[in-house]
Parts: sequence; C-alpha cells; structure tokens
Amino acid sequence: MALPLDGIVVVDLTQNVAGPLCTQTLGDMGADVIKVERPGRGDDARAWGPPFWGRESAVFLALNRNKKSLALDLKCAGGLDILKRLVGRADVFVQSLRAGVIEDMGLDFAGATRLNPRLVYCSITAFGTEGPLASLPGYDPLMQAYAGLMSINGHPGQEPARVGTSIVDMGTGMWAALGIVAALRERDRTGRAVEVTTALFETALTWISYHAAGFFGDGAVPQPQGSGTAMIAPYQAFPTADGYAMIAAGSDALFRKLADAIGEEQLAADPRFADNAARVRHRAPLVAAIAARTRELKSADLLDRLRAAGVPAAPILSVDRVLEEPQTAASGMLLAAPHPRVPEYRTLGLPVRWDRQRPGMRRVPPLLGEHSTDVLTWLGYTLDDVRNLQTRGVVA
Repeated sequence: MALPLDGIVVVDLTQNVAGPLCTQTLGDMGADVIKVERPGRGDDARAWGPPFWGRESAVFLALNRNKKSLALDLKCAGGLDILKRLVGRADVFVQSLRAGVIEDMGLDFAGATRLNPRLVYCSITAFGTEGPLASLPGYDPLMQAYAGLMSINGHPGQEPARVGTSIVDMGTGMWAALGIVAALRERDRTGRAVEVTTALFETALTWISYHAAGFFGDGAVPQPQGSGTAMIAPYQAFPTADGYAMIAAGSDALFRKLADAIGEEQLAADPRFADNAARVRHRAPLVAAIAARTRELKSADLLDRLRAAGVPAAPILSVDRVLEEPQTAASGMLLAAPHPRVPEYRTLGLPVRWDRQRPGMRRVPPLLGEHSTDVLTWLGYTLDDVRNLQTRGVVA
C-alpha cells in the first residue's frame, strides 16, 4: 500500500521511549527513518531487560521497527560532519538531547536550518524550553509524580502508584509525531522550516486535564479512585465469584439496565440513586449493594447478563489473555514478520488505518549499525571512505 509519508526522510537522534515511539510512528506511516546511535552501546533501551527476546531487549524491539541504524561517534573527528550532512538532506530531524548539548553541536533550530532551510525540526524535551526546570532531565515516573498523575492513580490510603506503562513518554511521542505531520503540511504550504517542540511535563499535564477542570470548578483536590472515576457511578471493577469484572454504567438509562440485569430492580427506584449526581454522592452504599450481588455470580455469567442487557462491561484480562483474544486477532494489530534473530517475531502495529489498511512492517528493529554502510553511501561516501571511517572508529 502507498503510505502517507512515502519519500520523507527522518533523522532520529533520540533514545529510550518518547523519541523512538515518535519516529517509529513516522516509519509506520512510510517515512525512511535513520536512527543515529552511539557505536558499541547504541540506544540505552537496547540494554533494558529482562525481559529479553533472544538476546534483544523487548522494549527496544517494541519501539524501533521500520528504521535503519547508523552507528556514529559524534565525538570523533568527522562524526559530526556526517550528522550535519544527514540533516542537510533530511525532511525531518528529531532530537531529544539534554539542554545545551544540541546547541554545542551547532544543530539547534537555527544551526540546522542554515544547513536545510526546509527542515521540520522537532525537539523532545523534559520540561520545555522555558521555566525554572527547563535544564533538568526528565523520566516518565518523575513526570507522573510531578504532574499529579500518581496522586490520582491507585487506591485511597495506599502508596502512590505509577501507571503501569510509560504513558507520559509514549504520549509525548504521539504528540511529537502529530506535530511533525502538521509541520510537514505547513512546510509544503510555505516552503519554510518549521520548529516543533514537545515536553514530557506538558504531556503529563494534558493527561490530568479534566481533573484540573474539576478542581477549578469546585476547589476539591482530586483523589485516587482505584478502578473507578470520581464523577460517574457505578463505573468501576466489581468482585465476582471467581474474580472481578469492570462495569461502566455511565448514564441513568444504563444504571436501570444494570439493576434489572443483576436482579436488583429496587436499586433503580431508590431516591439515593435517582441520577448520576445522587449516585456519586451515595457511592459507598451503591457499590456495596451492587457488589453483594455480583459476588454471587461468576464473571462469565455476569458479563453475559450485562452484555445481553446492553450494559458496557468487560473482563479484567492479563496481558497473556488479551493477546489470545479473538478481538485482538480480528483487529489486525498483531503484526508478524520474518526476523533473522527472533523466531516467531510479533509486535503491536500502528492503531491507525488508511482506506481500511493498517501499515505493516517494512523492517524489523535493526541491529546497532546494521545500515551504516547503506546510509553513508546514500550520502555520497564511497566504499573506501566508509572503510576509512570504520577504521578510525567514526562509524561502526
């Protein structure tokens, strides 16, 4: 299939999670992504594990498909010149170096656009470019803590809990990719370079947007709700005879259907539960009454009743079980590709389709420096030049 970013060249000077997810997304959309890594060690995520898949980090494999790897020592004489030549030929440059480093290299926005006046330049930062913390590094759990996410996650009275995935990093990568796609359109319209900046902290703030609105509205500080949410009831996990099930009765009509489905019709007639606002105020007795009934039913029986009644509900699945679900298979999100080092390699694809087709995998995640020669010859270096650069340790 023809992909939206076919022909777009992206230079990727990022590592860990946020930047690699951004550039993987661009690669999935058809861009030719060149990942620039340190010889010998590469992206820090290559060493993150266990879990490993074969000898490769599962984290790295999840975030670096559809890329080429150029192992380049930017501290070696000639290394920076290669990077500058790459930037000069690229459509997009994505970097996530700590504050001050990119300026010292002469590849801040001003320096990079002197080399390439049509460049889309993206900086993925911790706290943005302004403010008292702008020079500090940032990591996903620190942002979850600092931006309030951990204060509203987990259960009341228990220690703060981090969301169990790198939601701030991954969200920042999504915003960066969206900003780059919009910037490419602007670049094509105006012919000029465009600067895109994203920040982990700003992404984390975005994830608390409706909690902030609630605080602005009534002054109450949001608190952790376990599996539930502060503004809707019943909207949480309930115990069953053999586990738990998630129930989301988000309207008065759905609440009445829930009460009928579990044989507790009197709950819908109780004035304490007459509408959502009343149910939120009387959450404790409501939850206790529903839980007393759901505990008597096995999860499968409860879910059958609720789905037949049109009440939104779901089992609470572990990762292994969700990967085996028929819906997961039907979604087409699981991509498989021949991999020279990882038998039965599979990964989760881009959650977007064009003309009902999901982009596939053109390249499995690369070995460190796997494409160094290809990239350098594309830049105009001869094979003798490449051998000389390898001998001097500039590239690997």
